Amino acid sequence: MIRPGTRVIGALVAVVALTVLAALSIANARESATPARAATDGTVSLAPGPRLVARSTAPGSAGRLVSVPAGAPAGKRIVSSLSCARVYASGGNGLCLRLDGGLTTYQLVVLDTHLHTIREIPLVGVPDRARLSPSGRMAAWTVFVTGDSYNGGRFSTRAGILDTRTQELVPTLEDWTVTVAGKPYRASDRNFWGVTFASDDRHFYATMSTTGHRYLVLGDMAAHRLRTLTDHVECPSLSPDGTRIAFKSAHGGDPARGWRLSVLDLATHRVTPLAETRSVDDQAAWTDLHTVAYALPRGRDHSDVWAVPADGTGTPHVLIPDAESPAALGTTTPHVLIPDAESPAALGTTTPEAQ
Repeated sequence: MIRPGTRVIGALVAVVALTVLAALSIANARESATPARAATDGTVSLAPGPRLVARSTAPGSAGRLVSVPAGAPAGKRIVSSLSCARVYASGGNGLCLRLDGGLTTYQLVVLDTHLHTIREIPLVGVPDRARLSPSGRMAAWTVFVTGDSYNGGRFSTRAGILDTRTQELVPTLEDWTVTVAGKPYRASDRNFWGVTFASDDRHFYATMSTTGHRYLVLGDMAAHRLRTLTDHVECPSLSPDGTRIAFKSAHGGDPARGWRLSVLDLATHRVTPLAETRSVDDQAAWTDLHTVAYALPRGRDHSDVWAVPADGTGTPHVLIPDAESPAALGTTTPHVLIPDAESPAALGTTTPEAQ
């Protein structure tokens, strides 16, 4: 004879078992509803074509350079053996900022189409940004550094440039001549980051910070000169046709409040906020003339590459899951647009006190 208490315990056990089975079924259903992203080890080419490359954040391949089809970037990926903290590719060349055998030592590696090393340069600081000119000739990087006396021991940034054809090396832009609203500016607290190149391999755009203010600057490799163009532009990214700059700007001028992704038209100076309203702490990359891509963190150790139309319309969507640091290998050939005739003051540049 089965006691009543035994029946109750048995019923409770059955309920618990059914609950566990139901939970497992739901979890399995959710997992099966998310397509598995196939990945194969293989040879990644940086040759121009309808592909995107990025840095993987997926388990088992985190940090490695991956390649995906431009038409199906969320699908099957090819995983290379190359590991980087930051990557970029253009014009058949690649740029990899990576650890150099130690926990705090990094190096810049210039790569050819087949990921063979062209040149290695030691970096002083922690890698943050990497860019190549459309031709692949000019390489730029940004690192975080400490120890600048004017910064009270906090992090500063340092941007460098390498001409891979002439081997001219610019370790830092801080030694260059700077003009603000046409006047020489010599403040010691100038910081630069987020270089993006024009197609002539001579001019580039970057961000300069000084006295707590951020500027978009135009640089000239031949003259070693920088001049301000406008305010509140961080991490610029020049469009493939050279007419627009995607950038982030701090909400209310305060980075602690996050950043808004926008696009600046260089001809009209009009700023268009993009449909991505989350804080984007990245240097965006153009995948074509109409689309901007960027990384957003997901959890502690993962990021996804998102994309959004560059005209302010549409809705953000995941472009490459489990990835960051994207670069398109087959963007439209750009043309040169350098606003040399424009006055910095006409673009609304605030003039700090020259020092």
